[in-house]
Amino acid sequence: MTEQPTKQKLWGGRFTGKTDPLMHAFNQSLKYDQRMHAADIRGSIAYAKALRRVGLLTEEEEVKMTQGLDAVGREWATGQFQPAADDEDIHTANERRLSELIGSLGGKLHTGRSRNDQVATDMRLWLLGEVDDIESSLKGLVRIMVERADKERDILLPGYTHLQRGQPIRWSHFLLSHAFSFRNDLERLQQLIPRISVLPLGSGALAGNPFSIDREFLAKELGFASLAENSMWGVGDRDFIVEFLMWSSLTMTHMSRLAEDLIIYSTAEFGFVTLSDAYSTGSSMMPQKKNPDSLELLRGKSGRIFGDMAGFMMTLKGLPSTYNKDLQEDKEPLFDTVDNVSASLKIAEGVIATMEVHGEKMRQALTMDVLATDLADYLVRKGVPFRETHHVSGRAVALAEARKCQLNGLSVEDYKGLHEKFSDDVVEVFDFEASVERRSSIGGPSRKTLDRQIAVLRAALGQK
Repeated sequence: MTEQPTKQKLWGGRFTGKTDPLMHAFNQSLKYDQRMHAADIRGSIAYAKALRRVGLLTEEEEVKMTQGLDAVGREWATGQFQPAADDEDIHTANERRLSELIGSLGGKLHTGRSRNDQVATDMRLWLLGEVDDIESSLKGLVRIMVERADKERDILLPGYTHLQRGQPIRWSHFLLSHAFSFRNDLERLQQLIPRISVLPLGSGALAGNPFSIDREFLAKELGFASLAENSMWGVGDRDFIVEFLMWSSLTMTHMSRLAEDLIIYSTAEFGFVTLSDAYSTGSSMMPQKKNPDSLELLRGKSGRIFGDMAGFMMTLKGLPSTYNKDLQEDKEPLFDTVDNVSASLKIAEGVIATMEVHGEKMRQALTMDVLATDLADYLVRKGVPFRETHHVSGRAVALAEARKCQLNGLSVEDYKGLHEKFSDDVVEVFDFEASVERRSSIGGPSRKTLDRQIAVLRAALGQK
């Protein structure tokens, strides 16, 4: 007896043998790509309209098909959709259910369309929606950093290089240094959107659509900014995913560096900040512990997201042209990255919004040696070359260390003994606020330059 074709599969007509159950499970992606159900429905409704415009569906058929697709969408939205054993992916599942609801008419939906251009369209549509949310969350993080910087500009602390005290800065300047990294991430995300917003639908399996489908209509209907000009590229391109994964890796690198700074600043040894209980946890053994787990997880997630990017790049690099089944491996790293970036941005905003800042502890960390550069600058203003003043200031530091005192503990006579250009006004150097205010060139930590930084960031957020 001749076996019947495997009709339940979208590709089943060519095959008569049954699929190995293990191969079916290995091949199936519905368990994770079902999150694109709404995008798949949107794309199918638009395609049904395009089929009607070229006479492949009647107006009545289009209405019936659209109503059926809407019904399938509602089932997903309400949790009533029941996957079938043979549903390979979201496209198979939706089309199977559509045909159950409207009969054989459902079989016309795939006319001239391949899962190759369908999945590429779904992923772009889905990612555009997620990027909107991520952009909003990123703006929220930058906004709270700017708000805190504006309110807390009186707080001074040491600025660090090599984790050693360097020069005095404002706490606001520190916050904004991270905010500018996120501002650049925002710009890069916005620049990426047009390259995501490219319509593949109508490219078919690889060689285009044979029914004169109006792809410009499809692009407008689905809100795409442009369309794939080459059908082979349209079905095989995943650069938009790679770019998003790269963007996410860099953004989370910035997140990790912010988290590392705050982890250090929250230690008892520094005591500059205290995290809210809402973003901290305790120890199962040590009752006194308050751990910055939110920040540690943000730091840890950056490695995971970089791994998603690197893994997919290795999948992509050796593929021949157009669609290959390897590309099914694009979804899990993308979904994982979207979920974790989105959550990380929201968690980071909460941490920044609720943490307590200890300005007095920061002030106590300011020791006079962080004004050693100001001491050198003092002599520069009196005409001494900086290379010489650097050496003189270093000698002053050494003298203070030998006497076990601060730089302001040396007498005016001590300074005059180090260089003839020192005079009684050298004592004016030892003022942290004055030191910060002297750095008033664009980019510095003075009050005036902070105003400019805040204005630039608010403009990037669309605020006045």
